[in-house]
Amino acid sequence: MREHIVSRNIYFTIFIALVVLTVATWSVAKMDLGRMNAVVALTIAVIKATLVVLYFMHVRYSSKLTWVFVGAGFFWLAIMVALTLSDYMTRGWLNIAQ
Repeated sequence: MREHIVSRNIYFTIFIALVVLTVATWSVAKMDLGRMNAVVALTIAVIKATLVVLYFMHVRYSSKLTWVFVGAGFFWLAIMVALTLSDYMTRGWLNIAQ
């Protein structure tokens, strides 16, 4: 099996980007953006997770079959989040007195 060699410069660049994004997450948490706090924090988290998956898990240089399984994993995660949110958002619809 042939492996792709990734240079140290790329690893250091990705590491610095992850540190900068972590500081950005911390600074956004200190700001009051109203309802957008969660959206901005989750967007930064998705970017960091994408960098980790692509470079540190070597998915960027993997076969197309690996990309299919990574995509299937993210698709399944999206289904789970959608089902959880649909349950959470509809809890107030049945005004059951307790």
